Amino acid sequence: MAAVYILYSPLQKLFYIGSCKDLSVRIEQHLNKVFSESFTAKLEDWELFFSLGNLEYFQARAIDVPLT
Repeated sequence: MAAVYILYSPLQKLFYIGSCKDLSVRIEQHLNKVFSESFTAKLEDWELFFSLGNLEYFQARAIDVPLT
């Protein structure tokens, strides 16, 4: 199963939307800056704002659209 999630940075008032197959692993990757050049690696205060799980991967990817 997969999930779509939204992270929020209170200091910068920014949102980030993503999708993944394992939410707990992906959140840890964000917080530990596993991908050092990624957008989320630039900030320290990400919080999980929303998540929706039990999706098929294609559904999670379809929901993963930029917030404007």
